[in-house]
Amino acid sequence: MKWDIALPAQAQLGEGPTWDPATRRLLWVDVLASEIHTYDPGTGSDDVFSADQHVGAAKPRAGGGLVANLRDGVGLYDPDGTFHWLAHHPEDGCRANDAAVAPDGALWAGTMRYDEAPGGGKLRRVTADGTVTTIRSDVTVSNGIAWSPDHSLMYYVDTPTRRIDVLDHGLPGSGRAGSDVPDPVFRPFVHVPGLPDGLTVDADGCVWVALWSGGRILRYTPAGALDRTVEIPARQTTACAFGGPDLRDLYVTTATTGAPPDDSHAGSLFVVPNAGQGLPSPAFPG
Repeated sequence: MKWDIALPAQAQLGEGPTWDPATRRLLWVDVLASEIHTYDPGTGSDDVFSADQHVGAAKPRAGGGLVANLRDGVGLYDPDGTFHWLAHHPEDGCRANDAAVAPDGALWAGTMRYDEAPGGGKLRRVTADGTVTTIRSDVTVSNGIAWSPDHSLMYYVDTPTRRIDVLDHGLPGSGRAGSDVPDPVFRPFVHVPGLPDGLTVDADGCVWVALWSGGRILRYTPAGALDRTVEIPARQTTACAFGGPDLRDLYVTTATTGAPPDDSHAGSLFVVPNAGQGLPSPAFPG
């Protein structure tokens, strides 16, 4: 599949691409630079503002502004840029990583230790009123999160396991009948030939996952069969998401961190035009 460089950004650790249909822009972050980016594919412009601390992900809010998974917790940016904490839970030696808004509007937000100590991270569910539920307290590098088209499955990555896991009750903690599993059990979906990072699910229920240190995106069918590989000319591929007005273009973030010296495209934002049909991402209701 043909790729293009949407933005030669040279991000330290590009992550978390999310299409915002309200603004027709792509949100993404540079985790280690503490930056939140808004990319306009129509003009090629990329607006940047500082989050003042390491930021794992930023997602649109229904009323405008952003919700962000930050080093010290989950925060809200109002449309005028005013910031306030929604859930403040700093932990020494830890930072935020990937996050996603669930179909019911809750933010699922992961963390990890800077030293990547096994079991040092968490996966939390944060609602618009600030209620925090710890879903998992034993992860190492909490990463990609996405739901199946019918919302019955949640896919999840803890990178060092080299797996994509799946939760059969897609929205535990939401209060929906049958969804409040006391200790939700994630079962293996697929074993990945490499280090899985961020992921997305398309309208056919296929799972697309970026491979850290792999320079490619893999697509798995709902049955777990690998049926497509997209090679990206940057070794540290980190995450992917569908964007564009019709959600058919696949955007891929990458990193300069850990990239070889001759990786001239490291840290760029890539786009694979007409790669498939994506699903709309819900906005956070807060």
